[in-house]
Amino acid sequence: MSTTIRVMLVDDHAVVRMGFKLLLEADQAIQVVAEAESGEQAIKLYQEHKPNVVIMDITMPGMGGLEAIDRIRAKDEAARILVLSAHEDSVHPKRVLNAGAMGYLTKRSAAEELIKAIHTVAAGKMYLEANVAQQMAIQQISGQQNPVDVLSDREFEVFMALAKGKSTNEIADVLCLSPRTVGTHLYNIKQKLNANNSAELALIAMRSGLIDP
Repeated sequence: MSTTIRVMLVDDHAVVRMGFKLLLEADQAIQVVAEAESGEQAIKLYQEHKPNVVIMDITMPGMGGLEAIDRIRAKDEAARILVLSAHEDSVHPKRVLNAGAMGYLTKRSAAEELIKAIHTVAAGKMYLEANVAQQMAIQQISGQQNPVDVLSDREFEVFMALAKGKSTNEIADVLCLSPRTVGTHLYNIKQKLNANNSAELALIAMRSGLIDP
């Protein structure tokens, strides 16, 4: 008798969650027990529902997915988190795996692959989408160090928002920080990346494959 895999969906778009729920529940072994629209809500609902697998988006308003992964894992080291993200670079997967996630898929992956990934992570094994794994392997073999690897998770989130052209006040709103705190992060980011302005930061993000040219 196979046991049901209890899943929590974390994504700030209700339509996306609804689509994934319909998709997942077509597999009789999977049951969606909770849905969260933010990292903060994910932490709360994780405590209440104790799902077998968390499917987490990482780009969300407020506390991002990276910080939510850190906090869920701090409360439960055995938490099994699968990241489902629109980012197809090798930087985001590396960060989420370092934070303790057990898998990474892009939102373009096929339904069958998502279901396979959930079963794999539920069984306590890692799952990486093939092209993401290949990118990470190439980077590792070539010994390339991505410049943004030196940033903390919070700095990385601020950096990504800046690279996309958001102002300090907009970033403060989205990440629920004070503009002063964002300013401090910005100063540290520029120091670490040896950049003088937002245009140089955007260029670094482009070269790292984090935003489209």
